[in-house]
Amino acid sequence: MEKKATNNHQIYYQPKNVWVGDIMPYANDGKFYIYHQRDQRVHGPITDPFGWALATTKDFVNYQDYGESLKRGSDQDWDQFVYAGSVFEANGTIHAFYTGYNKEFLQAGKTSQILLHATSNDFIHWKKSINALKLTPQPGYDIRNWRDPSVIWDERKQEYLLILGARKGKDKHKLTGRLVKYTSKDLENWQFEGDFWAPNLYTMFEMPQLFQMGDWWYLVYSEYSVKNKVFYRMSKSLDGPWLKPKDEAFDGRAYYAARTAFDGKRRVLFGWVPTKLNEDDMSNYEWGGTFVPQEVYQRRDKTLGVRPIAEICEAFTSKQKIPAQKIGAVDTLQEKTLVENTGYHFYFHTTISFSESTTDFSIRLYKNNATDESYEFRFNLDENQLTLDKNPCYRWYQMMDKGLNRPINLEANQDYDLKVIVDDNILSLYLDGVALNTRVYHKFGTSLALTATNGNLSLSNIEFSNKYQNAKKG
Repeated sequence: MEKKATNNHQIYYQPKNVWVGDIMPYANDGKFYIYHQRDQRVHGPITDPFGWALATTKDFVNYQDYGESLKRGSDQDWDQFVYAGSVFEANGTIHAFYTGYNKEFLQAGKTSQILLHATSNDFIHWKKSINALKLTPQPGYDIRNWRDPSVIWDERKQEYLLILGARKGKDKHKLTGRLVKYTSKDLENWQFEGDFWAPNLYTMFEMPQLFQMGDWWYLVYSEYSVKNKVFYRMSKSLDGPWLKPKDEAFDGRAYYAARTAFDGKRRVLFGWVPTKLNEDDMSNYEWGGTFVPQEVYQRRDKTLGVRPIAEICEAFTSKQKIPAQKIGAVDTLQEKTLVENTGYHFYFHTTISFSESTTDFSIRLYKNNATDESYEFRFNLDENQLTLDKNPCYRWYQMMDKGLNRPINLEANQDYDLKVIVDDNILSLYLDGVALNTRVYHKFGTSLALTATNGNLSLSNIEFSNKYQNAKKG
């Protein structure tokens, strides 16, 4: 089967001829270690075995590529596929707890997912443990879904806490997804402690992680049965209760399986933007795609927001300053084109504010001025929703945009910072701690325009650049 080109990205990380899957990030002293799965899609997404590859970066502009680091086993081993896990340091040794998956075992009706262990002295070369821990699904839990372990040190109890995604029973349609936990004093002997959190909300949990910021603990996880997004909960204690913030997600549907890493100065979210079947806007998402980093920060109310990586924004050079603009309308929609030829890799930044009567405003990307077709991020102020769709959507509908929406809570006559990064077929938008990433395939044109409906939209500090510095990606 002939491979087609995987990407034309200049900004976000995706090695040629592979698609990036789940990422197991680790960080220390300003350096990020990006352990990740590389899917070659020889027979389609996630069908051919893989291990963990490694890339490192300090700025998310320049990357050092080490290739496969934690190697997969044979077709007869538990780790025919090296599924997700976590990396951390303890007592001078680097540890990896990971999921071993064997599709031959699955087809034979055997336990197909177990937890395994490996160690390293240099982050690059790994030695798999002889007994490999082999933490298998407990009685009553699904033997096909027991994965994505994450380990932290619980200072209060002076023990290690391991959580992973699991589910009860065999019927995958039932909402029995839960997180279960093990504890250990020495990272070798583990005690199963039952359920960590079983909210009866999803069929399965993926990529769970716990981390602390100030007095609050945060639980990050992904799920694929309700909204297929990355969510989080917050608590003052590892024992819960785990409180749901009003905006429980970091992004929309086109951002998945994210975990975070803290390098001593900032916490970064590591997720991937999926591709779509047949590279078609109308199609559903596939597993794997392109790594897009986002910085996580704590708001005043202790909920979490995200913003773009500063170095990525700074890597756009020769920024063009555009004069302040005002788009006004009484009872209609008004539009103004700000850039005629954006190219396919660009950065747009402005400060916006709107009047009390304004019902919505938008930014239109890849617009064709002749046909009026574009992709449009629309801020609906009456419904407090940010959405992404094709405009016009004639004949309805022209894009499978399920899940491409985010809640917003914006006030009139307040200044807000709006940033947009476009990397070929990935559109990334940030405003007021809210992110929305998406994958698009039909570039209609190269104009960038803004609109306002039933009121005024003011723009200041406008800058644009389609010149991204040459970065080292491998």
